[in-house]
Amino acid sequence: MGTKPTLQSLASTLGVSRQTISNVLNNPQVVQASTRDRVLAEIRASGYRPSAAARSLRSRRSQTIGLRIRPAVDGINGSLMDAFLHAVVECSQRRDHRLLLITATSDEQESSEQAALHTTGAIDACVLTDTHRDDDRPSALLDAGVPFVAFGRPWQDGPADHSWVDIDGAAGTRLATEHLLGLGHRRIAFLGWPEGSGVGDDRRAGWRLAMADAGVPAEDLALGVLDQRTDDGVVEGTQAMERARRAAATAAVCASDSLAVGASTVLRRATTAETARTAVVGFDDTPVAAALGLSSVRQPVADAASRVVDLLIERLTAPDADPRTAHPVHDLLTPELVLREFDPRLDQHAP
Repeated sequence: MGTKPTLQSLASTLGVSRQTISNVLNNPQVVQASTRDRVLAEIRASGYRPSAAARSLRSRRSQTIGLRIRPAVDGINGSLMDAFLHAVVECSQRRDHRLLLITATSDEQESSEQAALHTTGAIDACVLTDTHRDDDRPSALLDAGVPFVAFGRPWQDGPADHSWVDIDGAAGTRLATEHLLGLGHRRIAFLGWPEGSGVGDDRRAGWRLAMADAGVPAEDLALGVLDQRTDDGVVEGTQAMERARRAAATAAVCASDSLAVGASTVLRRATTAETARTAVVGFDDTPVAAALGLSSVRQPVADAASRVVDLLIERLTAPDADPRTAHPVHDLLTPELVLREFDPRLDQHAP
């Protein structure tokens, strides 16, 4: 068995100082790129692992990020946050950080728990998810001095005073609507959630813009005509599509894959299996949508997670790490439309 690599042995092998290696690990922005790459390559090759305990003592940081996990709503759309959580863990580990997961029954409890963990040194920062209108968590964490980045916009009027990363839902539904318009559909319904959800309103906006640009009359886009609003779920999607069919809808863009599964069930009864699968577009590109052959809007969740973690660690390693004075960063990522052609073999598994 070989000798365990140390900071000193790495420095001797590379011909650099121990401080240079320490800077690569803790403050990479101050090291020349060529030197940084050479040091990182040797660290990977040697299997060197810095002492977490010693690092925490030096930096007075726990190298830990807090995140609240929520119960899955159903077996379809919960997979998006599962993917985000998995990606955050991977990105954090690559940056030598770990995740501390908590549960909470309310936003107030979440803010209180994260603040307590930060005060005791159990976490350095936290990630907020599931942002919504009238969300008090950002202001509570800022007041408590807890560094954080939100996965999701704040959804209120005016500039946000904290950093967030989000995905442009309107761009996604606009792509989906334009695709269906290109197939010759004019009566394209939008199956979405009640007004006020933020995320749902954003996704509805993309559909409305594409339909208006195509010359569809405003009265056809009205609530209760092609604009169908409901709670999330397969049954709810079925009922909403049945109402849309009474308004002569031939296709649907949906705010979720759960709603899309329900919509395709209605179209399959009313038309053909091929039409049912090609005239409906969901959102989130979940494994269920892929298994059923449904087109869907895919969110770049891994990219979002990577950006969230990078922003957090940049904030923590900045000379002024006070979240109340940090300059906020707002990143809006673009989703992609995943189109699936009709496969008759999938028809036997149709809902």
